[in-house]
Amino acid sequence: MDQPLRPERPATRIQTANREAILAAALPIFATYGYRGTTIDQIAKRAGMSKPNLLYYFRRKEEIYEALLQRTLTEWLAPLRMLERDGDPETELRQYIGAKLRMSFEQPEASRLFANEVLNGAPVIRPFLETDLRALVEAKAEVIAHWVERGRIASVDPVHLIFLIWATTQHYADFAAQIEAVLGDRAKSRDFLTETTEAVLAIVLNGVSRAEARS
Repeated sequence: MDQPLRPERPATRIQTANREAILAAALPIFATYGYRGTTIDQIAKRAGMSKPNLLYYFRRKEEIYEALLQRTLTEWLAPLRMLERDGDPETELRQYIGAKLRMSFEQPEASRLFANEVLNGAPVIRPFLETDLRALVEAKAEVIAHWVERGRIASVDPVHLIFLIWATTQHYADFAAQIEAVLGDRAKSRDFLTETTEAVLAIVLNGVSRAEARS
């Protein structure tokens, strides 16, 4: 008779800290060089540990990459999940767009990691995109459609509104070098996030406001 499997022991504080150090070291490398251009040696060096020590926590490069993508998707989709059908549309969109822009400014490497994955055909996360993400977008598109039907916002395509918000907010992470080249020191100002948020909100909210409110 087979012996019962032993339950896995919870990770110790040191093990958890080392895993976090590896992920923190790997993120900017993957974001810069992509999956193919990143090596275990690069990650180990940046994490300040030996390659054998790193491989104790993650057996393969793929495991590190997948863990980072999973974390990125969880964190970056959290604000979208918060859109409420019965909430005030302007308040809901303000909160969503504001959160997305803060993440783009504060965690640009995570956005670039995701962008690189998608530009390469989403080989790791395609099943998630086609199932969980599709279901989430459909659910939140129904929220926006409800606002349209109730006359609370202008008649807009809900899915394309979501795509527009993704493209606009993540642009500030994925194309930061271009923005800095065009704007120079203005893009490095402490107030640039506030300026950006106000501008993007004005454009989006004016675009979805009811026609009678704009006239």
